Amino acid sequence: MNCPKCGTQLGDGASFCGSCGHRLGTSVPPSPQQPSSYSGAGGIHIDEDSKGQGRGYNYEVLHQPSFSLAVIKLQAEQSIQAEAGAMVSMSANVELQSQMKGGLFGAIKRAAGGESAFVSTFTARGGPGEVTFAPGAPGDIAAIELSNQSFYVQSSSYLAGDASLTVDTKWGGAKSFFGGEGLFVMLVQGQGLLLVSSFGAIHRKRLQAGERYVVDTGHLVAWEGTTQYTLRKAAAGFFRSMMSGEGIVAEFTGPGELLIQTRNLAALAGLLKPFFPAQSGGGGFSLGT
Repeated sequence: MNCPKCGTQLGDGASFCGSCGHRLGTSVPPSPQQPSSYSGAGGIHIDEDSKGQGRGYNYEVLHQPSFSLAVIKLQAEQSIQAEAGAMVSMSANVELQSQMKGGLFGAIKRAAGGESAFVSTFTARGGPGEVTFAPGAPGDIAAIELSNQSFYVQSSSYLAGDASLTVDTKWGGAKSFFGGEGLFVMLVQGQGLLLVSSFGAIHRKRLQAGERYVVDTGHLVAWEGTTQYTLRKAAAGFFRSMMSGEGIVAEFTGPGELLIQTRNLAALAGLLKPFFPAQSGGGGFSLGT
């Protein structure tokens, strides 16, 4: 007989599945069906246990959601790419190479988008190896399994990804600039693992076809390429929008799924600013007498 949950062939008299752990004799809840209005968007595939495998590697995300660490175990001669400075640790046999991906023009676009001009490639030489990655700020890491999909990622949220993925920096237009997020966003395409990071935890929001949803631009992490978005004032009228503290927001239209970070680094910087001493041309500040 076969396991009713995962389909693994089982021996006679088995009381549970050795593959998935399902206890025989218990009912298996049916998988929820996607509403027909959501067809056309593949969704964001993130394993619930934050573990998975790809072509030549296994991965796991630990210490979520505040101080997440991505652990990548590479098979011999396998590689993974990451943003420069994302590496925390690695096995001694892992070789690190940095290069200007996309040539000089690609490096210029990456630098203009607030990223490093260089991309780091980690390759396990002579046997298996391990690499760990983490973002600079406290927060979460989402391990997204792309299946021939397109994703837009804020440049500060890209952490690492499968070496086979196509990662390009795209011109976001003037609306991107006025949204306070720079002139560029990253377009990630293909099949394989994509690691994105957040400041704070990651909240997922799925939009049905035609559904509209508004997100503060400082809280965006990534979104499916199937979604359309425009930037607008948070409230009617410029003065009301500024007084609300929101300014410019992004309005998305489904179908598609969004990843939203629960904290805003720019907002935190604004809260801390009054506690820092004012800079002056006198070469320092006085602590009093």
